[in-house]
Amino acid sequence: MPDPSILLAALLNGLTQGAVYALIALGLTLIYGVLHIINFAHGAALMLALYAVYFLYARAGVDPYVALPIVAAAMFGLGYALQRFVVGRASHGRDENILLVTLGIAIVMENLALAIFRSDTRTIETAYTFATVNIAGALIPVAKLAALAGALVITVLLYALIARTDLGRAIRALARERQGARLVGIDAEHVFAMSFGIGFACLGAAACFLMPAYYVNPTVGSGFVLIAFTVVVLGGMGSFGGALLGGFIVGIAESLGGLAGMALGLGENMGQLAIFVIFIAVLLLRPQGLFGARA
Repeated sequence: MPDPSILLAALLNGLTQGAVYALIALGLTLIYGVLHIINFAHGAALMLALYAVYFLYARAGVDPYVALPIVAAAMFGLGYALQRFVVGRASHGRDENILLVTLGIAIVMENLALAIFRSDTRTIETAYTFATVNIAGALIPVAKLAALAGALVITVLLYALIARTDLGRAIRALARERQGARLVGIDAEHVFAMSFGIGFACLGAAACFLMPAYYVNPTVGSGFVLIAFTVVVLGGMGSFGGALLGGFIVGIAESLGGLAGMALGLGENMGQLAIFVIFIAVLLLRPQGLFGARA
């Protein structure tokens, strides 16, 4: 039986790591869950956002947290333009085409990054990169605590956007009945592009919280895509609260599973196995996810 202090440290680290997963999944749950658009370019877009944060710090000395509005705004513009002028036009309104188009965009982004930046792994070192906070004997990185706070704030902001604004009502209308929304005068193409833009802006915010304690290379986004989709489906497609809770569950499962694997001599990969055991259990017992509505 592990020492209680070790369990607490694993739990808290899993919670903060889950906040990082939630940050990445929040944009995906808007694009994939609410609008039923499968965006396989999500990981590649995260990679671009991480490079933006890296170069703003390395070349201009802009702190990652100060860079948040800059990177989020740039990613919003990229997401809006991609949906309005590439995905929307190339897909011709067919969901299977959207899958292929976004997959193609991901391949182009990753290979362009590889050609321009090479395969080198890049990191930054800020004054708080290695700073920790002692919580009941557990040392938790400051950067991960900032990510936890950021995930909570962004979840609240997205919920307010969807629930309280005209754009949010238009998004919900299109998610429920596209043809009916068009008949009452909603500009569907603009709303789709806005949703893509907001989803990409979430990735920009996630990159700002992630970069102080992580790294970037041309393939870094692919490691997050599967986990992000897992979080979205686990929490319930279209639910921001579900994405947040799903991120926490995945992070804690990974941390405690890795700890159990080390204790049993099976290695840290047990953490990845624990994620998918929980995922399969939820799909068997509640296929719509924890916060999803039945079809």
